[in-house]
Amino acid sequence: MLFFAGYYLSALLDKPVRDRSGRPLGHLKDLAVRCTETFPPVCKILVRADRRRELVLPWEQIRAVSPEAITLEIENDRIEASTLADDECWLRPILDRQIVDLRGRRLVRVNDLQLAYLGGVVRLVAVDAGSRGLFRRLGLERIATSLARLFGRQVSERLLSWEHVMTTQPVSEPLQLSFGREALAQMRPADLADIASQLGASDRAHLFRSLDEETAAETLQEMSPRLQVSVLNSMDDERASDILEEMVPDDAADLLADLPEERADDLLELMEDEEAADVKQLLSYPEDSAGGLMTTEFVALPQNLTAEQAIARLREEAPDAEHIYYVYVTDESGRLAGVLSLRHLIVAPPDRPILELMIKDVISVPADTDRDELAPLIAKYNLLALPVVDEHSVLLGIVTVDDVMDTVLEEHKPRVGGVRP
Repeated sequence: MLFFAGYYLSALLDKPVRDRSGRPLGHLKDLAVRCTETFPPVCKILVRADRRRELVLPWEQIRAVSPEAITLEIENDRIEASTLADDECWLRPILDRQIVDLRGRRLVRVNDLQLAYLGGVVRLVAVDAGSRGLFRRLGLERIATSLARLFGRQVSERLLSWEHVMTTQPVSEPLQLSFGREALAQMRPADLADIASQLGASDRAHLFRSLDEETAAETLQEMSPRLQVSVLNSMDDERASDILEEMVPDDAADLLADLPEERADDLLELMEDEEAADVKQLLSYPEDSAGGLMTTEFVALPQNLTAEQAIARLREEAPDAEHIYYVYVTDESGRLAGVLSLRHLIVAPPDRPILELMIKDVISVPADTDRDELAPLIAKYNLLALPVVDEHSVLLGIVTVDDVMDTVLEEHKPRVGGVRP
């Protein structure tokens, strides 16, 4: 089959389609690809025969593709129409859609799609996200490039290899799933959150459906409260509760507090008992208090351990702790007795009791401490985390410096027209 290398979808759409003898059949409306390979092969064409009739034809019936027309291998009277399979997808709906540039970790718009003849098969190989692709589709490529030369510039052709992009829209879901969740899981949650924030509600929901629960939770934690609620409202209760279980307890509590009470209660009921208990405890404190800001993920060791025993315990507990710069020490009643630094613990003789290593004068705050008092304390004593205790000095949780900074930044956002965004 004859096929000219470097073709773009826009250059093929609406071209005449003729049979083997050159008789007109109609015009090309779309191409379909099979979504089972990294570079999907073209497998079907859609021909608009007239205003009322459209034909789906196998790509194998194509004899040649030229700048003038698409020629079939058979005569009009021998054409056998086909249908689109479940693992196949039309390309035209992808134009103008937003996709994820996995390498650039950003959202780009599809201005055109590049096709190439590889290994004896015509495949979808790249996305053109540059202005040249848009001018090409509008039939203005030559005019745009000529004008650009007059000013000593170039019209950009920004090609992204198809293996490094991922669609976000439900219309092209088979294409998205051909990449799988691994590529998304390798992206930083902050980058994913930035991409998700630029999408519309339906596309954002579709993107989150492509994430595993752990990645979805980490991404959700990086988003604004308003968008967190939007994402959670797009999920069924089972999926939402599973993601809440993966979130840091204080972030999960903040999110649940922004939901209608009935929905929040339903999600708490579906969560595992241990995770739900932590979240319920945090929800019992005022939002603007130390208890409302703290996390229950911290490392605390009983005071009767040696340095060697403490390190062994840390190997078991640290992976589940959000913050291990400090190791807190508690007595048999759970009261805060001291704090250890990891450096002192590691260099201490193995048999030395941690009671002799810990700092006993620990800066801590009651759970009802107003959040405005936390930042000055953390800054004054150069702390990375501040322990929160109840009226009996029982350790309840910790407020980390990043949580305090988030609060400070939220309060000092620039005002636009006298109103915070």
